[in-house]
Amino acid sequence: MQPVVDPAAWHAEDVTGSEAWIYTLSGSEIAEIEAAVAAAESRGADIKDIARDGFVLPGMARALAAIRDELMDGRGFAMIRGLPVAGRSRAQTAAAFWGVGAHLGEAVSQNAQGHLLGHVKDIGEDYARARGYMTNAHMGFHNDQCDVLALLCLHPAKSGGDHRICSSVTLYNEMLKRRPDLAEALTWKFYRSRSGEIPPGETEPYVRQAAFSFHEGYFCGRGVSAAIEKGQKLPGVPPLTETQREATAMWKALAAELSVEIEFQPGDMFFLQNHVTLHSRGEYEDWPEPERKRHLLRLWLTTRGARPVPPEIDRYSHGIVIEGTRPTAPLDVG
Repeated sequence: MQPVVDPAAWHAEDVTGSEAWIYTLSGSEIAEIEAAVAAAESRGADIKDIARDGFVLPGMARALAAIRDELMDGRGFAMIRGLPVAGRSRAQTAAAFWGVGAHLGEAVSQNAQGHLLGHVKDIGEDYARARGYMTNAHMGFHNDQCDVLALLCLHPAKSGGDHRICSSVTLYNEMLKRRPDLAEALTWKFYRSRSGEIPPGETEPYVRQAAFSFHEGYFCGRGVSAAIEKGQKLPGVPPLTETQREATAMWKALAAELSVEIEFQPGDMFFLQNHVTLHSRGEYEDWPEPERKRHLLRLWLTTRGARPVPPEIDRYSHGIVIEGTRPTAPLDVG
């Protein structure tokens, strides 16, 4: 096993010491986005039917192409700052976010209900039985089932809810340097719970994926937290070995050590490449007023083939579909 040389192998000081990863919208670019939203409204287009070709952004074409390149072959994350959300309807804000996202990938289903437009907010669910984005609980470092995760901040929390990211490439390199035996243990495939979201034609309640894997010369990193812990409770799943437990404990400690906080402001659109970037969220306290509660819009984007990943990961990187799933783009949940 050798260290990975990749632009996505960044360290925290590379992020805190530069704003090269932040693209701030100009007045003319905001006007262009709002004109594209107005055009979609005039056509009566449903948000989920807005396509890249129908959301024309000629003035942003070069910037969006550069951001896509940065996601696929660069540092693996980027922020577009300054989308107006105050004074806009939810439909207008969602259409703007969706339209920008369409220039970076294709939206896929985020849950069994077929939500193409997701909502990261606390709706009173219990973390032990539900997916973390529906709660205010701490969520350890993980990846989502897509190529690119996109988030738009509508309202931050009253306190807490810090969003942190970590380069899984740097994490691998650091573990390889400190404990190569444990780095190797994370190339073994783990049983990961599907949380009951099982595609048609399949019956197993888990998928098997390694934390560290390679395909066609590219590194791919996956999380080792909740999905594996929940997988341990499934019938027939073998218990983790002592080596695996030591390896996952070190992985979690290193992810925290190597991570950096990303502060969200209303109107920030944040994009990260799931195969090289991990993310976590701290527990948070919400505002008492419903209209002020922490709320992020979310897209899962597939970029089919833009960066090679192992088949067992690629197979589950294009969204969640179960029997009866119908794609929708709800403007709110809960």
